[in-house]
Parts: sequence; structure tokens; C-alpha cells
Amino acid sequence: MAERREELLRAAVEQIEARGVAAVRIADVASALGVSNALVLYHFSTKEKLVAAAFTYAAEDDLAHLRKLLGRRTTALRRLRTAVRWYAPTGQAKGWRLWIEGWAAALREPALREVTRDLDKQWKAALTEVIAEGVAAGEFHCPDPTGAALRLTALLDGLAVQMTAYAGAVSRARTHEWVDEALARELGLERAALVAAVR
Repeated sequence: MAERREELLRAAVEQIEARGVAAVRIADVASALGVSNALVLYHFSTKEKLVAAAFTYAAEDDLAHLRKLLGRRTTALRRLRTAVRWYAPTGQAKGWRLWIEGWAAALREPALREVTRDLDKQWKAALTEVIAEGVAAGEFHCPDPTGAALRLTALLDGLAVQMTAYAGAVSRARTHEWVDEALARELGLERAALVAAVR
């Protein structure tokens, strides 16, 4: 039962990435696996519930990886920069196209809005926590860890939209530079000091 549900969620993610949230149908997911529409509906009852569950499923791996990066036994500054670089659209976090689709659909679908809001809160809370740890350890100065996490993720999300929607809009090198500059600014550091500290 759990394996079948996971297969359905994987197929739903693939179909959402290929077709978009608005266009994807229960029949598309069923057809991708060679199963009946009734089987998909048995597990999720509505398209809205399937889509919300697919987004949660897609985020679980990335959230687990983020927590792993932030839980390493090293300085808060090193953990934070590693996590921010990984999350950036030039990093290895998966699914920017999926998330951009989800954000757009969440404007009209309350169930998906709830899921994406909760996942967004988890990302920001994880970053806020490690920023606060670094402040407490005297590694850097940041009077507002919550605001810093929000500003950093807003920059990364915006860059992801630009780089996903408009190939070549911003170079990878420029993106890394902007991300380091923003992180240094939020932590009261010079960019050169930030880079030197995490080598």
C-alpha cells in the first residue's frame, strides 16, 4: 500500500513538472503508471489532495538534506553558507520548476497554499535556527535572524524564477556572487571575510 502510494506520488510530481498544476489530470497520473483512475482516487480522493500530497512528497528529500547540512558538526557560518549555496538555483536542490508551478497554483488552491506555506515555514525556520546559533556563538552579528532568513530565501526564490523561466538571465558566477554578498550583509561580515571563513 505504501509503495503504491509512493509510486503515485512520484508519477504525480513528474506529470506536474511536465504539464503544470492546472493542466495535470488524475488520468495523466494513472496513465503514466498503467493503472485505473479509480486507484488514484482511492488513495487521494481528489486532484487537489493528490497535488498537495505530491508537493509534500517532493519537498521531503530536500528538507531532509537541508537538515543534514545544517546539522553537521562545524561552524554555523560554514553550515549556513553550504545550505544557502545548495538551495540556490545554481546548487543541487531539485525541483525549482515544480515549486514555481506550485506557488502559482497556490494563489487559487487553498489546499496547496496550506502545504506550500508550511514547507516554506520549515525552510525559513531551519535557516533562522542556524543563524541564531552563529550569533550565540559569536561567529557573526545578526540582530534579526528571522528577517535574515526571509530576505535570503526571497532572494534565492527570485533568482530561481529568473533562471528557470529565462535561461541565461543571470550567470551562475553572478548568482554565487550575489548570494555570498547577501549572506555576508545579513551576518555583518565583509564578503571576503565570509569566503575566507568557510574555506
